[in-house]
Amino acid sequence: MVSARLTFRTYSTLGRALAAVPEPVALGIARVVGDVLHQVRRDSRRNVERNLRRVVGHDLDQASLDRWSHRAFRAYARYWVEGARLPSTSRREVLQRFVVVEGFEHLVEGMASGNGVVLALPHVGSWEYGGTFLAAVGYPMTSVAERLEPPELYDYFVDQRAAMGLTIVPLDAASGGTVMRTLRDGGLVGLLCDRDLLGNGIDVEFFGEKTTMPSGPATLAMRTGATLLTAAVYSGPGPDHHAVVGGPIDLTRTGSLRGDVSRVTQEIADRFESLIRRAPEQWHVFQPLWSADRNEGRP
Repeated sequence: MVSARLTFRTYSTLGRALAAVPEPVALGIARVVGDVLHQVRRDSRRNVERNLRRVVGHDLDQASLDRWSHRAFRAYARYWVEGARLPSTSRREVLQRFVVVEGFEHLVEGMASGNGVVLALPHVGSWEYGGTFLAAVGYPMTSVAERLEPPELYDYFVDQRAAMGLTIVPLDAASGGTVMRTLRDGGLVGLLCDRDLLGNGIDVEFFGEKTTMPSGPATLAMRTGATLLTAAVYSGPGPDHHAVVGGPIDLTRTGSLRGDVSRVTQEIADRFESLIRRAPEQWHVFQPLWSADRNEGRP
């Protein structure tokens, strides 16, 4: 209990401090934290390097791979710092910081259809910055997130995202029904889906190897008639951000629901490859992702 309270107080205190200091100072802190984590989080660094090899190339020499992973830790630290500052960032500034939104017309057209939109998102850049931008232009987004311990910490993050214009639904037995209702009301649902957290996902080929990805985005879109899009929000250039939204994925029924969900989930994986390749160092996956890595060491 004492440890849980300490964790909550640490995160909340750091969040308030990072929001209060000038932005250059906060970003400087992010770089230092990223450098330190790159040195001390050896297991995470190993996972990042294995993941990056799939994206950048298996023949990458160790020195180059180390530079890539170093940038990945810095990018991840920047993501957390920007997330801490977003609730106190004005909507005007958020809009000014979005220099390009490539393919935004796909989202506008999908929302105009009245059947809602499912945005399938990889852990790239800052999806919260994108969600804040969407709320600022009249498209508030609902998303799903796993619960954190202690509960006070989860509530803190939910409140932080609510201040950004994001509605967060806890990942549990009721979350599917909640997002279904959002879509049937014509709303926008954003789902991070390049990691199979529950371990019951769809088999896909991803960067040339087998892994699994959640079936949720494809299933939700096919059951509700919502438009299914892929998107990513990248940090940079400089303090700015830019986003890429892909065109609608074909949801035409061609056979069984399971078969169609598998086909659509593979299409999401293919599109994620292109989005991740645009900025591999901004892909925030620090866990074993592929089946070969997850099964390593098992009898």
